[in-house]
Amino acid sequence: MMRESVQAEVLMSFLVSEELSFRIPVELRYETRDPYAVRMTFHLPGDAPVTWAFGRELLLDGINRPSGDGDVHIAPTEPEGLSDVSIRLQVGGDRALFRASAPPLVAFLDRTDKLVPLGQERTLGDFEDHLEAALGRILAEENAGPA
Repeated sequence: MMRESVQAEVLMSFLVSEELSFRIPVELRYETRDPYAVRMTFHLPGDAPVTWAFGRELLLDGINRPSGDGDVHIAPTEPEGLSDVSIRLQVGGDRALFRASAPPLVAFLDRTDKLVPLGQERTLGDFEDHLEAALGRILAEENAGPA
């Protein structure tokens, strides 16, 4: 039986402003049934957990160079070497900035690569059949919006 998912918990800094930040646990999850995406669930104090899904390749690229357009931007904080990684999430005019240490992200991505090697996502049997259902679910979630 093939393993279906990889999970990790990483502490990230939630940067509220220049002066204020606090550490929060963030759950990283990767599932073979959605092989192109990683999910990050942010456990913000006093709030319901918030989950974002975005491309696994975006996370990988963002560790090494500024990446992403639209709602998710990921970039190293230093141009050289394995530095911290800044993750900016944006919804409309609202944005949230997080900072994570690169090594646990690299370790997580390495584990996802052992499950489904990068570039091999299409070879996952009936993935194409599930793609339309997954897109339908994602669109339904987006249209439902926050309650």
